[in-house]
Amino acid sequence: MGANVFDIAAGPARRTAAKPADVRPAAARRRPMPVRLLVLPLLLGLVPLLGAPGTAQAASVCTGRPAKTVGFSTGELRVYKSRAHVCAVTVAKKPGKRRTMSVTLQPRGGHTVSDKGSYTKMAGPVTVNALNRCVRATGGIGKKSVSTGWILC
Repeated sequence: MGANVFDIAAGPARRTAAKPADVRPAAARRRPMPVRLLVLPLLLGLVPLLGAPGTAQAASVCTGRPAKTVGFSTGELRVYKSRAHVCAVTVAKKPGKRRTMSVTLQPRGGHTVSDKGSYTKMAGPVTVNALNRCVRATGGIGKKSVSTGWILC
């Protein structure tokens, strides 16, 4: 008698077939394009975006678009505006040595927010809610300071 497929004593019959050495799907067996041919044009395309050496500018710590920049002898006050917020920083013209820097931002009818201390590069950022409100910004480095008056009205 032949073995029953569902023989209780032996359990289910198992058929084994010879497995080939490579059992990956057909798509995985195809030879991939050389990665170097794909990466090289991408890298060459990024070179013009990087710019010439020495022309890099520092990324701002404030979000939003630049709204006003007021320069003075030791640095500049930068004000940025997003939909509902205004942000300000004071940046030194010659960073390096530690000196007193400050930045103050006040929305009309709101509380003043400021950052004052001994810094090497910049003071701030300070941010206030200013949806449909005018703001006043003040920045200073050492004994020199500048103010914007009421802006973004």
